[in-house]
Amino acid sequence: MPTDPYAWIEESLATIHRADWYRSVQTINGLPGATVFLEGREVINFASNDYLGLAGDQRLIAAATIATEEFGAGATGSRLLSGHRELHRDLERAIALLKQTQDALVFSSGYLANLGAISAIVGKRDLILSDQYNHCSLKNGAILSGATIIEYPHCDVEALRTKLSQQRQNYRRCLIITDSVFSMDGDLCPLPALLEIADEFSCMLLIDEAHATGVLGNTGAGCVEHFGCRGSQLIQIGTLSKALGSLGGYLAGSKNLIDFLRNRAPTWIYTTALSPADVAAALTAIKIVQQEPQRRIQLWQNVVQLKQMIQQQLPELKLLPSSSPILCFELSSAADALKAAQHLKSSGIFAPAIRPPTVPTSRIRISIMATHNLTHIEKLVEALSSM
Repeated sequence: MPTDPYAWIEESLATIHRADWYRSVQTINGLPGATVFLEGREVINFASNDYLGLAGDQRLIAAATIATEEFGAGATGSRLLSGHRELHRDLERAIALLKQTQDALVFSSGYLANLGAISAIVGKRDLILSDQYNHCSLKNGAILSGATIIEYPHCDVEALRTKLSQQRQNYRRCLIITDSVFSMDGDLCPLPALLEIADEFSCMLLIDEAHATGVLGNTGAGCVEHFGCRGSQLIQIGTLSKALGSLGGYLAGSKNLIDFLRNRAPTWIYTTALSPADVAAALTAIKIVQQEPQRRIQLWQNVVQLKQMIQQQLPELKLLPSSSPILCFELSSAADALKAAQHLKSSGIFAPAIRPPTVPTSRIRISIMATHNLTHIEKLVEALSSM
């Protein structure tokens, strides 16, 4: 008797449910912002990556509207065929200027940037050293490349050095990959030490600035600027969809690297170009980041305010170490995380439960925005204190 080849799906879903790992979407209505309408009710939004509050900014909306009217709703093809507009190069120049690199390349998402770049610059004869807590897109890019992958313990530079001492001589090229801000913990990679190790062992270094762009550094250029490492030889990847309030990804680096990736990165070559609306919105966001540093200043004031209030009023709430607008506290199980998230939602706070396999331990993740005010922060602390 033939068996149903799709029967495993139902069994796998049942396993996901039993582990309290099941996920489903939550519909948000209206413009994004510090408060949103969730399931018909206004809640304070601590779930967003819109750190500067630009996704709902009328200037980005106007820029996207004008670009759509001029260039259409879609790019119609890949950049190498019919999809390229001068607007794309304008954005790439703006990113390179912000990051102070020779050039940049825009992808249709940050995920695609990681997949395309990593799989293009290393292959089966090469070695990748990957931080244990790296984002899924970095890990999948490494797998796609076919290179040998060795994970090193989170931010452990001595373990990384040891692994390179043992393995580097066996491979043609070597690439170290890491998030700069770890999105589910909030801590930073030890970039200066990583650059030293990369130089010592003749390795390339790729960092994902997704949660750092627009947030860290004196001008919002990211972790590289924050650590004073501009001018160092490395590969910077990031996204336009978080602090820049739009959609898409980018890679910033040397002119030769960008030229090579235009010819070898499959997720750039074989993907429809980013829409004119997204490009125009991102361009406008970069201008705002450069012209309105007070947004970033307000964001960090909010971060400091929340940390101080938690320390003073909830000393038992142990936050994970963080140097970013991402604050997390661990819970003993996925079920406890779901219960805590539901309590917060019933208290008018939207802060999601993050569970395995996304993270090794369940937690509540709180994202702070420049557009949060003191009342929002006080209500969050009040809700946390009543858990």
